[in-house]
Amino acid sequence: MQVGALLNGLVADAAKNPVLLISLLLGIGSALGAIRLRNFSLGPAAVLFLALALSAANPTLVLPAIVGNVGLALFAYTIGVTAGPSFFASLKKGSAMIGFTAAALIMAAALTAGLGIWLSIPKEIMAGVFAGSLTNTPALAAASEQVGGQGPIVGYSITYIFGVIGMLIVATIAVRRGPAQGADSPALTTRNVRVEAADLPDIGTLSARYDHSVVFSRLSHGDAPGHSGKVAIATEHDVPVTGDILTIVGPPAALDQVISDLGHASTVALQMDREFLDFRRVTISNSKLSGRRVDELDLERSFGATVTRVRRGDVDLLATDELVVLTGDRLRIVAPRDNLSAVSAFFGDSEASTSHLDAASLGIGMSLGILLGLLVWPLPGGTDFALGVAGGSLIVGLVLGRAMRTGPFVWTLPYGTSNILSQLGLLLFLAYAGSIAGPAFLGALDSDELPAIVFAGFVVTTTFTVAILAFGWWVAHLDRASLAGAIAGSGTQPAVLAHANSLISSSKVNLGYALVYPIAMILKVILAPLIGTLL
Repeated sequence: MQVGALLNGLVADAAKNPVLLISLLLGIGSALGAIRLRNFSLGPAAVLFLALALSAANPTLVLPAIVGNVGLALFAYTIGVTAGPSFFASLKKGSAMIGFTAAALIMAAALTAGLGIWLSIPKEIMAGVFAGSLTNTPALAAASEQVGGQGPIVGYSITYIFGVIGMLIVATIAVRRGPAQGADSPALTTRNVRVEAADLPDIGTLSARYDHSVVFSRLSHGDAPGHSGKVAIATEHDVPVTGDILTIVGPPAALDQVISDLGHASTVALQMDREFLDFRRVTISNSKLSGRRVDELDLERSFGATVTRVRRGDVDLLATDELVVLTGDRLRIVAPRDNLSAVSAFFGDSEASTSHLDAASLGIGMSLGILLGLLVWPLPGGTDFALGVAGGSLIVGLVLGRAMRTGPFVWTLPYGTSNILSQLGLLLFLAYAGSIAGPAFLGALDSDELPAIVFAGFVVTTTFTVAILAFGWWVAHLDRASLAGAIAGSGTQPAVLAHANSLISSSKVNLGYALVYPIAMILKVILAPLIGTLL
């Protein structure tokens, strides 16, 4: 009795206090999501299902809309900012996946309309089936506005849960069974080569010859006449000659090719000679350097130093001249021993400072995204659509992430900060979405068309996700991380993205998501009302 009274009191308090309710949803939902059954777990999606179950049992357990809107804007914007630099660089390479996603959505809309006719389900409900089976709340909103009534909500509520679960399953298959190459870049290593080739160009030309796939860091003229054999920084103007030893950093395959062309592998490890040169990891905490290219840092002229690799998150990146560094990056610096302290001071090298949030840039960027999402775009036939909070925030985030900085505004976020903000935003949105859907879901269970609607939703979700999976595997040749992200993006489903990120550690998951998300969002918002009004 005491336990029951305590629970009733807790429910009553949660219904009156949104802060308590959201804390309970995030805490208990995340704990449930961490439970693994045969390598499968719901992850953050458990927050959504917990909120749905509680709101279905007690309709007073509803979070205010501002919680979902803030969470969605924060999540979409930070994902866009993080993926922006890589997104635009991969557009050409990913055009096939973008085009197929658009074609698959159009086919899914035609399939939805056809199933409605075959199963004698009203087209208003089928508009909701399309939005629910492809898990897109803005599409439901657009359909509800154009069609009116409860039809779209009924179709959406019945099919949404399997839509999420189906995409979670397919994303898991992509990660577990997809092509093995899922890392952001090949592992970097250090090798030394003794030069035997004659008449070589300078190191700058050599780097270009190998498409900047390696970095030359140290040089010793050990056997060359007139040289002391002292280890020095390898500058782009140095010309290697027979007998020199070069230290090279890069992926193993590229290093093998360079060593084969220049001479043979040397047993002399120049990096171990620290009498004059030394190396150190330093952290970029100086915000003035964020968004700068490596060559713009001008380390050679200022400190006689060079950067060989950049650690971002859990990935090592080769420090080519074109690589853009961000706050929170950890740089492997090679410099004269006496200059290392000055180099560290130049970059800031403060882990604590990297956690400071540039609230001005974040607030302005998110505001621009929300404003873009509010714009209403007219369509033929008297209909219109808006990108919504998620679509506008993601697009602006992508653009600003690509720009990186504009005058004093640094749009990029430290890796750790970006991860925390995106996860928090996602959890807030999932808690809100589940809390408002419970009553409608219970009402939908009394519908006479329930079996037919469930079947239609199953067919649409399965056909669409399997088509995306098959195309990504066998035609676009996406690696497992990018494919899992593309499945989440084509479904415009943050819960699936979070699940994919929990399965595989790679920024390619977010990149795959951002690659197809904009076209998927736009087409779903356009197609859902058309199913309910025109088809």
